[in-house]
Amino acid sequence: MNECGNLKDPDKILACSNLTDGARHLLHSLIADWGIIADLGYCDLQLAVKDRGGGFICAAQVRPATAPSCRPKDMVGQKFPPSLSPFLSSALSSDRALCCANPEFRPMSAVSVNWEGEKAGVVLRMAYPSAHTGEYEQMGIDSSWKLFSMIPLGRFPYRVPVNTQRHNAHVPDGFVTLNSATLVTDASPNAISCFKRLGFRGPLIGQNLADVVESLAGREVQDGEMRALLSGERPLDAVLTINNISATLRSLPLWSERDYCGAVVLCREITEIRRRDNELKIKDATIAEINHRIKNNLQSVASLLALQIRDSENEEVKKALQTAKRRVQAISILHDALSQSQDEMIDFDSALTKLLQTNVDIMREGDQKISICREGSFGFLAPRDATPLALILSELVANAVEHGFAGEKEGRICIRALREGADLKVSITDDGIGLGKLPPSGGSLGMKIVETFVKVDFQGSILWSAAPCGGTKVELSIKLNGAMEGA
Repeated sequence: MNECGNLKDPDKILACSNLTDGARHLLHSLIADWGIIADLGYCDLQLAVKDRGGGFICAAQVRPATAPSCRPKDMVGQKFPPSLSPFLSSALSSDRALCCANPEFRPMSAVSVNWEGEKAGVVLRMAYPSAHTGEYEQMGIDSSWKLFSMIPLGRFPYRVPVNTQRHNAHVPDGFVTLNSATLVTDASPNAISCFKRLGFRGPLIGQNLADVVESLAGREVQDGEMRALLSGERPLDAVLTINNISATLRSLPLWSERDYCGAVVLCREITEIRRRDNELKIKDATIAEINHRIKNNLQSVASLLALQIRDSENEEVKKALQTAKRRVQAISILHDALSQSQDEMIDFDSALTKLLQTNVDIMREGDQKISICREGSFGFLAPRDATPLALILSELVANAVEHGFAGEKEGRICIRALREGADLKVSITDDGIGLGKLPPSGGSLGMKIVETFVKVDFQGSILWSAAPCGGTKVELSIKLNGAMEGA
C-alpha cells in the first residue's frame, strides 16, 4: 500500500488497500460515526491501516468538537513512525483496548477493528489528562471509553442504519447517560434544557426516560421503537414532538464483553429548525403551484393561437400566428426546464433537444424528414442566458426549416457548441438550398430578434456564410452573463 502514502482522501486510501470489501465498508461506517467517541471523551482518534511494507499509515482522523485537539496536525496519508509499529501490531492482534507503554506516545490507547476474522485496522485514542475534570466531563469520558472498548468486540459502529434524521443530535447538543436498569445517571446541561423545553420540570437523575416522556405526553408511549430508544435498548433515532416542541433523539447502547451496561441518549431541541423547514416546504409548494400555473397559461396561449390559425383564411396571418405560437412554446419549454431544476442552473443540452424538435415539427412541410445533429455541449446555463439563447437557436432552426428546405423532401441541421467558461461559440449548419445572398439589414422580425439578443444581451457577433455542403452556416460568438453563477 505504499502508493497510498501520497493520498489525502480516506476513501481513496481505503480503496487502494488490500482489505476486503466488507472490511472497508466497516471502516467507512466507523469513520462516519466515531465523532461521538471523540466528542464524549475530549479526545482525538486516528485510524491506522497496514501498508504493504509492514508499517502503518493514517487513513483517517477526527478531532473533538467539545475540546481543543491534542493532534492539530493533519496525519491522513502519512506513515506512523516505526517506533510505534510494535504497539500498533499488538493492538491489531488484541481483542481489547491497549495502553501504550512507550513514554514517547503517552497518553495513547488503541483497539483493533475486526471484520469476520479479518484485522481491518487500529483506532488510536489520544487525550491529555485535564486537572479540571468535573463530574459532567467524567461521565462523558466514561461513556466514550465504553464505546471505544466496544470496537474490537464488533459492537461499534452499530451494524444497523442509524442517524436517519435530517437534523441529527450530536454530543454538544446534549446527552444523558443510562445505567443497565435504563435509569438516568447523568445529564448534560443542554440535555436538561431540552427536556425542560419539552415540559419536564423535575430532576432527570434517577428517572426512566420512557416514563418521563409518557408523563409529558399525557398518554402511554405506544410506539415500541420510541420506548426502546428512550430505554437505550437498541441503536435508534427519532423525532419527539410534545406540545409543539420537537427534539431529535438518538440512543447509543453500551456493552461490555458480555453484558448490556447502559446507554447514551443524545438529544437536540429542533423546534425552530422544523418551523423554518415547514416554512420552506410551504414556499416550495407555492412556487411549484405558480410554475404549474405559468406553464398551463403558456400552453393555453399556444392553444388559443392554434385555434386562431385554424379560423384564419389569410395565409400571411396564419404564418404570423404560427410563428407566435412557436415562440410561446419555446418559452414554455425553457420555463418547464427551469421549474424542474433542483438549483438555479438549467441543463441546457437536455432542454434544447425538446425545443429544437418542437420547432422542426411545427415548421416542416407535410411529410418532410428533417433531422438534427448535435456536437459539443452547452453545459449548465443561468436563466438569464438560457432564455435568450433558446430563442436565438429557435429562430435560426425555424428559419433553416422554412427557407433552407422549402420544397425539399428531407434535410439535416447540425448544431455545434464549443464552450470555454463564459465564452461560447455556436454554429448552425444546414444542407438546404443555400443562402443565395446575405440577409438584408433589418430583415424579418425573427432575424431582428436574433441580432438584438446576440448583440445586446450577449455583446456577441453573428456571421452568415455559405456552408461547404451547399447550404447555410450561421456562426455565433457570445459571452455568457451568468457563467460565474454556475461556477
